[in-house]
Amino acid sequence: MASQQQLSAVKGAKVLMVGAGGIGCELLKTLALSGFQDIHIIDMDTIEVSNLNRQFLFRRSHVGLSKAKVARDAVLRFRPNINITPYHANVKDPDFNVDFFKKFNVVLNGLDNLDARRHVNRLCLAADVPLVESGTTGFLGQVTVHLKGKTECYECQPKPAPKTYPVCTITSTPSKFVHCIVWAKDLLFAKLFGDTTQDNDLNVRSSDAAGSSENSKDVFERRKDEDIEDYGRRIFDHVFGYNIEMALSNEDTWKNRNRPRPIYSKDALPEKSIKQNGSVEKNGSTDDPSSVSAMASLGMRSPQDVWSLMENSKVFLEALKLFFTTREKEIGSLSFDKDDQLAVEFVTAAANIRASSFGIPLHSLFEAKGIAGNIVHAVATTNAVIAGLIVIEAIKVLQNDTKNYRMTYCLEYPTKNMLLMPVEPFEPNKSCYVCSETPLSLEINTYQSKLRDFVEKIVKAKLGMHSPIIMHGSALLYEVGDDLEEDMVANYAANLEKVYASFSFI
Repeated sequence: MASQQQLSAVKGAKVLMVGAGGIGCELLKTLALSGFQDIHIIDMDTIEVSNLNRQFLFRRSHVGLSKAKVARDAVLRFRPNINITPYHANVKDPDFNVDFFKKFNVVLNGLDNLDARRHVNRLCLAADVPLVESGTTGFLGQVTVHLKGKTECYECQPKPAPKTYPVCTITSTPSKFVHCIVWAKDLLFAKLFGDTTQDNDLNVRSSDAAGSSENSKDVFERRKDEDIEDYGRRIFDHVFGYNIEMALSNEDTWKNRNRPRPIYSKDALPEKSIKQNGSVEKNGSTDDPSSVSAMASLGMRSPQDVWSLMENSKVFLEALKLFFTTREKEIGSLSFDKDDQLAVEFVTAAANIRASSFGIPLHSLFEAKGIAGNIVHAVATTNAVIAGLIVIEAIKVLQNDTKNYRMTYCLEYPTKNMLLMPVEPFEPNKSCYVCSETPLSLEINTYQSKLRDFVEKIVKAKLGMHSPIIMHGSALLYEVGDDLEEDMVANYAANLEKVYASFSFI
């Protein structure tokens, strides 16, 4: 039973939720059922079909609508007497400044990206508002409490950077399926459907075409009146056949590696398919381009099936055909989207064909989509458990129950017979560049380095600062903001191009 003190703390609290996705939907529901009366939600996203399996406040009729607004309406149906204020906006918008954050008793994060988490952490520190941070990855999850000067802030400990792969591995010597996915998504998809004027590593390989009358640009351009399937087979033969043969010509590369095998369309699909002029109709309405499907055209149903080389080849050609028949106007401006069914099908098929060439195990569309979108598929139960733990810690914060704050980790397998592992929060890191006053040292060549290098590579990329102000003593060298006068904007832009030695204080 909740004590009178708990009930009073909950009912009188003004709470800010950031994120209305997998954690956010569960969190809003749990806050409402726990007696919270004044809840504000910020989320910039709209509802996607792929959200519906775990974000239970949303239905198919809500696809395309604001997550924050629909979540509010859904909860008000069973808790009509509470106040929920939605903001369909980016938490980085200038409106959500320090003064805005000071209005709240506690901030609860349900975000899915590092940059936004850093931003909210710094606003909470500046506003001196407690933050309850959270995250889930499959069966794993965590909830942490951050109070200025009392516990470590979100950035006191370094966070792992997103995984990247060497370009030479992606283009020449893949050894894992993820290498094939990156190649299919960032190189082949981008080359065929993105900015066709931009060179990438497919061009480098193509331009090695000794004895070929076609230059690298012509290979990827569809010729006038060229049949779509002929074009698709030509692309197939080039990237999976000819390019592999060219790679094999460098014997040194394969001395200590398994040699790939070239794959040509005539080997994977001996017979040219019958023209399917009705392909578009087989997919139903094309009002929503993201619903067009090569699998549907080919009568393939389960995304969990691992396709054969022939099936992957069929999906590759059918997906390419559908891009040109249903979305021709978009070609040249498309980028990969994990919620675009046709794009996922094309990338899965292309990655599997390349994997087959290099002797790498093939994967299902379901698995490939997770890899391509950097996704560990969400588990609804984990989100619900984490949401409950957030509310428990929020209540402790509102009661100022500092002795009982806990960082709790949700585990996939029991450790010491526990699936939930609570530990006491750590003290602030005295060397943290965000919440401490410890100076950072940086050595630069003042005659070569520009202020732009410092702002872009250090302040923004390394330190993750969104709207930095750069000062030397009382001299203001750079700042950003919507309220700046034109002459100041021009002055700061000019400063960015100056080397340090040109400033008068050097």
